[in-house]
Amino acid sequence: MPSQITVRPAVESDFDAVARITRDSYLAAGYFDDAGHPYMRKVQDVAERAGQATVWVAERGGDVVGSVTLAFAGEPYADIALHDELEFRMLVVDPAVQRSGAGKAMMAAIVDHAKALDGINAVSLTTGSTWESARGLYNKTGFARVPDRDWFVPGTDIKLLVYRLDL
Repeated sequence: MPSQITVRPAVESDFDAVARITRDSYLAAGYFDDAGHPYMRKVQDVAERAGQATVWVAERGGDVVGSVTLAFAGEPYADIALHDELEFRMLVVDPAVQRSGAGKAMMAAIVDHAKALDGINAVSLTTGSTWESARGLYNKTGFARVPDRDWFVPGTDIKLLVYRLDL
């Protein structure tokens, strides 16, 4: 039986693992063709991200196996958060251990955290229209599509889907 998953704030010594897991999971899923893509370079700069948003990791047996970024409306890493929402982005699990509970553990921690925040009534996220595995996790954990909030990546024809969970 796999050991317990702990979800905690990332510390600087986690940043390399977070960058590797983000890169590997996005490439394995086919979201991007290479790690040199400008967006891929941005998401791998974990120090910069952690300076502007909250980054958490999922840890099992002392190893970082996943991460997620949290943001509130108006913050640099918030794409779609409304004033009463906690938004999460870049939820990734190391491809070597996907489907082992790390994603679900991070989702549960996000929801529990949001419930404890004053003025936060929902959790929101954006995902790609072709990212079936991610959408499956969101559907299983109670998130519902909010199609009137869908949006396109600026300057592209890439449509992103918005999901929300009312608390």
